[in-house]
Amino acid sequence: MIGHRTEHRVDPVDAIWLGMDRPQNLMVIECLMFLDGPLDRERFDRVVRTRLLDVYPVFSRRPVAGTGRRRRSRWRDVPDLDLDQHVREVRLPAPGDDAALQAYVSGFLGTPLRRDRPLWEMHLVEGLDRGTALYVRLHHALADGIALTQVLLSLTDETSEGDRDGTHEPAAPHRALADVVQAARRAAPEVPALLRPERVRRTVLEGLRLGLSGVAALRKLLVTRNPDTGLSGDAGEHKVAVWSEPIDLGVVKDIARGSGATVNDVLVAALAGSLEQYQLAHDGRSVDIPTMIPVNLRPMHLPLPRELGNRFALVLLLLPSGLLTAADRLAETKRRMDTIKRSPEPVITFALIQGIGRLGARLSRMLVTFFAGKATGVTTNVPGPREARYFAGTRISGLLGWVPGSGDQTLGTCIFTYAGTVRVGFKADTRVIPDPEKILEAFHTELDDLARTVAATG
Repeated sequence: MIGHRTEHRVDPVDAIWLGMDRPQNLMVIECLMFLDGPLDRERFDRVVRTRLLDVYPVFSRRPVAGTGRRRRSRWRDVPDLDLDQHVREVRLPAPGDDAALQAYVSGFLGTPLRRDRPLWEMHLVEGLDRGTALYVRLHHALADGIALTQVLLSLTDETSEGDRDGTHEPAAPHRALADVVQAARRAAPEVPALLRPERVRRTVLEGLRLGLSGVAALRKLLVTRNPDTGLSGDAGEHKVAVWSEPIDLGVVKDIARGSGATVNDVLVAALAGSLEQYQLAHDGRSVDIPTMIPVNLRPMHLPLPRELGNRFALVLLLLPSGLLTAADRLAETKRRMDTIKRSPEPVITFALIQGIGRLGARLSRMLVTFFAGKATGVTTNVPGPREARYFAGTRISGLLGWVPGSGDQTLGTCIFTYAGTVRVGFKADTRVIPDPEKILEAFHTELDDLARTVAATG
């Protein structure tokens, strides 16, 4: 806080998400941390205060609505924040299995965060048959999902005593994630950079190439439509979350090596196959399914800014769910992902988001809803730490996190690799997709098919 100033301007891009909560899709990022044992509440509180509240001021500010037609919302400081208002301790009844935890989490997916306090909450969930869970809910206006994942990982340690012995080292970004981000930047320099004199003086050929690829990427964003399938429809207010047991990352790597693809290609292809199987069961046919993928635009080697905020782009990926075999879907997934990495699509969507944020609340909502209608939902694939981490002394066994959908999007997908394992989770709208566990089963089936195909051709 500077002087006596207790209110802070909300960035125009952050204001988009602050004003986009709708009953059918809340702008809340949902995260799950699976822990091997109970959490010490005193240690937990100390970690949250010193590594979250003391480092990122927005977690101690609440939103205040603007007055008048042109005045934007503000953040207002909440001095002496009461941590008990943001942390719930619950114990699930027996048997405390995954189904019980999924039911607990699902019960909050349609519940807005209170606007009279900072926009986040944590649930310490005990009574599980295997350890403890930390369920975290964070409003998209605080930051994008990629940044908030980094924030949560900054609360963790390499050792069980890292929060006590002064050896704390934040989890470094996975190299694979950094590579993807750098590829996107090389293909898509930010819009202001294109206007600098030295940039303008570059060859006409490069300008033509960027221009043509930019037109193609913009056309893709405008022309793509979400097809009428068992995965699309008018979203309702009730959501449900389901997720897998940990999957051996070594199996996925073997498939990737045997097919000349990346781990990311394999996991996205498995998603395409699971949606193909779901469509065949519900529609009797299958078509390609569009999904949105967030792309980080922050430098991976620099710490997050204290003010956080949203700095990301979106790319539209047509999942090849209309193809006949798992091998064909993997080959086509790789081809489409490679095309996106060479495309200026991230910078175009970043520029669109920046522009939409300056158009006013009503028009912003209309445009966000228009673009959201082009995809079934949002897919995140997060390469987490390669080694196990600890939260307040307790070992973390797995992680998941879903970013919100917009408009009538019905299916959010999270794929999270961590410490040699992969988990996949789905957040589904039950009015349109009443049985997301079928998609989860199909994901496993598709991975098995890919493994058998690679083994047979090896």
